[in-house]
Amino acid sequence: MSEYIVKPGVINLQREGEKLITTHCSYCGMQCGMHIRVSERTGEIKGVEPRYDWPVTLGKLCPKGVTAYQQIDHPDRIKRPLIKKNGEFVESSWDEALSLIERKFTELQEKHGKDSLSVFGGVSMTNEKCYLVGKYARVALGTRFIDYNGRFCMSSAAGGFNQTFGLDRGSTLPWTELEHSDCFLIAGSNTAECHPTSIQMFWKARDKGAKMIVVDPRETPTARIADVHLDLKPGTDSALANGLLHLIIKEGYVDQKYVDERCNNYEELKASVEAFTPEYTASLTGVDKEKIIKAAHIFGQSPRSVVMFARGVEQQSKGVDNVTLYSSLALLRGQIGKFASGVATFTGQGNGQGGREHGQKSDLLPGYRKLTDPEAVKYISKVWGIKPEDMPKPGVSAYEMFDEIHNGTIKAMHVICSNPAVSSPNVEYAWEAFKRLDFLVVNDFFLSETAEFADVVLPTTTWAEDEGTTTNLEGRVIHIRKAIEPLHESKTDWEIFGEIAKRLGKGKHFDYKNPREIFEEFRIATKGGKADYSGITYERIDKEDGVFWPCPSEDHPGTPTIFKDKFSTPDGKANLPAVAWKEPGEIPTKEFPLRLTTGRVVYHYLSGNQTRRIDFLMEQCPVPYAEMHPELASQYNMRDGEMIKLSTPRSSMELEVKLTKATRNDIVFVPYHWGKELSVNKLTNPSLDPISRMPEFKVCSAKIEKLKKNA
Repeated sequence: MSEYIVKPGVINLQREGEKLITTHCSYCGMQCGMHIRVSERTGEIKGVEPRYDWPVTLGKLCPKGVTAYQQIDHPDRIKRPLIKKNGEFVESSWDEALSLIERKFTELQEKHGKDSLSVFGGVSMTNEKCYLVGKYARVALGTRFIDYNGRFCMSSAAGGFNQTFGLDRGSTLPWTELEHSDCFLIAGSNTAECHPTSIQMFWKARDKGAKMIVVDPRETPTARIADVHLDLKPGTDSALANGLLHLIIKEGYVDQKYVDERCNNYEELKASVEAFTPEYTASLTGVDKEKIIKAAHIFGQSPRSVVMFARGVEQQSKGVDNVTLYSSLALLRGQIGKFASGVATFTGQGNGQGGREHGQKSDLLPGYRKLTDPEAVKYISKVWGIKPEDMPKPGVSAYEMFDEIHNGTIKAMHVICSNPAVSSPNVEYAWEAFKRLDFLVVNDFFLSETAEFADVVLPTTTWAEDEGTTTNLEGRVIHIRKAIEPLHESKTDWEIFGEIAKRLGKGKHFDYKNPREIFEEFRIATKGGKADYSGITYERIDKEDGVFWPCPSEDHPGTPTIFKDKFSTPDGKANLPAVAWKEPGEIPTKEFPLRLTTGRVVYHYLSGNQTRRIDFLMEQCPVPYAEMHPELASQYNMRDGEMIKLSTPRSSMELEVKLTKATRNDIVFVPYHWGKELSVNKLTNPSLDPISRMPEFKVCSAKIEKLKKNA
């Protein structure tokens, strides 16, 4: 167990009778540096302290990070395995639970084939566990049906980066350089609430004269500090980006030498955006043309600019188009691969980067290798000790696995570190899928909405009860340290995989004593892949405060800034897209005249399975609400605090109205952190991006009705 060592010039947070375990927060991709305070006498966790010498967040924690430790020994922790008997969960022994899983998995595969089983993974886990999820599905279970909750989070960014740059890393630059940038174009991110510890970087840059452009339908706390707020209609990002590209070209802001030497398809892009005049762009997006012109001038004249975006851009049926177009703004300005410049995403989940690189995606193997590449299959098969012909073929995306359940192909599912009963779009479809399954197993430390559908629930550890690595939103691989031994009868996910694999006759492939042994195999598995971690060791991470991938050897310095000399495409050049404008998958109609969009609040995380159990966070935001402009509310004779019925073509829900002028008067915004009847994802559109298979969470048609008061 690694403990805290006071470095020269750093605040000494040590207290008598306690030790500090240096680690990182369990929540978003910022992975803020922290110390967990542990009693030396009892071993209990007493709280957390910020890590002031962590270079990315410099002692900052958000409300979730400050209270993260409260989930560890929460009364709701699942203490022993649970088996559903006669519709009720009953505590069992590990042997009974694992024996049942062995029997059911074996019976189903003997009757219906290997692909009758499926795995739904998650990326709030370490790299070691994410790596093993893919191996577990393909080696222990032998199924092609595996995907993960990052499909609902970062998949459009991945698709866009792969198309444009030939490599998917969430940031082309280290975030420690942001304070030296001259301009930020932030699209689809309420940074101040969703990644609040990053705001200090933007303020430092603003103090030096940097400008900020924010693209968002709502005047969020982030938009309020912008020099220009482009308040577009949800679902019109590609039109807006095309309009900005039009002006960058027309006004002569293109770095022609950079584009000629390092980009393909410029003339095609130029022709495709010719029609997107400020007037035409304004007509499509609802943004005033003068603001579009001002934003283009600011961005075009800035020597060092960073284009940044998040789920507002990505969670659309055109998410990949949006990512490629916004990335093209940085390419036309010659900003990729340079100091304090580039493209970056605000990663939603703690290991959203590492978790998507190493085998949880339906078509990927470790190191970002393609499952359709025979050489990749041959290499990973050798690492895993299986025959290449025994490697399952690619499966389908996360939402499409529910289709496979409905059509009878998938009979059982193992859900790991995910809560798709809240996070899926059109979530009632997912609920029906879970009910149709012959057998459902869930790994979790709380009884999530998904776990409530399960036949067996296996109690897992929290982040403080295990060791491993994660990859933050920069691409920096960092060390998560174990603070305490697993509580109650919980086991780590990697131990559970090993136990099940052993019972299925595959134990020799999962014979690990600790996470470091997994990491050593993981390093070999990534070697030579696009996401090469082979030169990264625990010792280097601790010594260097994290190591950036790709890092192909132990004497390689890592790669904080990527694409300095060339891109990862076959010819080394970036691909500029020519993207035709398309409407969202669903547009307003006479019956559903409004646009619904969803998002986060600062006090909650993802499906809320963790944060909804923390008293302070629930006191600050106990229920979802329907945020709308007073002008819109007046059309329906609605007042602040009244109840409405919000409906889309899929379902409806009842919500309290929250009036604010900080939003467009033709949209309704609802946060998505609640389940069951409070789940806004009952309403959202499952229309999928053709490349990323990302559902369109961020825009669908909707209507509102005022509810009559009870007599």
